[in-house]
Amino acid sequence: MPVALAADWLVSAWDQNTGLRYATPATAALEEIAGAWLLDLLGLPAADVGFVTGATMANFACLAAARSKVLARVGWNLQRDGLSGAPRIRILVGAERHETIDLALRYLGLGEPQAVAVDDQGRIRADSLAEALRTVDLGAPLIVCLQAGNVHSGAFDPMVDAIDVAHRHGAWVHVDGAFGLWAAASPKLRHLVDGIAAADSWGTDAHKTLNVPYDCGIAIVSDRVALRSALGAHASYLITDDSGPGDPMEKVPEFSRRARGVPVWATLRSLGRAGVADLVERLVRHAQALAEGIATIEGARVLNDVDYTQVCVSFGDDQRTRDVVARLIADGTVWMSGSRWHNQDVLRVSVSNWSTDEADVERSVDAVRNAAAAVAV
Repeated sequence: MPVALAADWLVSAWDQNTGLRYATPATAALEEIAGAWLLDLLGLPAADVGFVTGATMANFACLAAARSKVLARVGWNLQRDGLSGAPRIRILVGAERHETIDLALRYLGLGEPQAVAVDDQGRIRADSLAEALRTVDLGAPLIVCLQAGNVHSGAFDPMVDAIDVAHRHGAWVHVDGAFGLWAAASPKLRHLVDGIAAADSWGTDAHKTLNVPYDCGIAIVSDRVALRSALGAHASYLITDDSGPGDPMEKVPEFSRRARGVPVWATLRSLGRAGVADLVERLVRHAQALAEGIATIEGARVLNDVDYTQVCVSFGDDQRTRDVVARLIADGTVWMSGSRWHNQDVLRVSVSNWSTDEADVERSVDAVRNAAAAVAV
């Protein structure tokens, strides 16, 4: 968005390392305000908000806090003793979680998670989660990762039931909401994330839906002590803040970073609550209009329930779908990428640009129609 780009230019011109409040009090204050606005906008409880590089590092930061907390519950001091000899942490995830969850777990030395069955839209099945949790020893360190927005279908895990059963087994619950967490900002879409506030941590990406420049992930953790003990550091040459709020570097993996929360502040200040809701709802309307238009194309079949911003389409067999995607990309009118979902090749559409309008939707449908017509059935 223009206001976000302008704010990002200012951040580059200032060229400050926004790690310590003492050195950069103004940008630290702006990031705190942006964090408070985000919690209010998304209906989340009091929490630490850290501005990281993207959704991958948002998941990493949140799961680092989770790792520390669940080990502390069983008496293991991770900061002092490391992972060697530590009790095994069981991690349960939906079978269609995003790869960044696995990547963050790998970075954290936690290995591969245990996959739980999902429904035909990629939502974790609460009954399957309950069954899997019954195999975990009572009191064992446990993390459950849920998803707000499947990368192919846009579907949301059943937060109320899944969080409830996970907490009854003593699990830390993390929600990967790279683009889907923003549904909470819309009164019309908030039902998609009912119950999400009961989780322990949430990761999202302001670049994807809020349309601020790269890079800007957001890590939100309700247990401030867990986050800061996992990521915070102190050294004699660092003039740290002891006034209460603490330093920005305590909530992110880096010592050095740009003030990426300032474009978030500027965008929220510009749009306001109603503007963010309108942005998210507009993206969803365009995705639904694209799905309706593409469904009229001969041989095209929309595979998912378009409740949010994602659309997946098959054009019959895998080869024809790949050929349609290749022609569409070569044409250059619109960017829609190929992917693979439910053991078949698909055309994947993700609507996330604030400037997309009805005319863009029409042109995009026409481009898909032309690509499909050029490929023999």
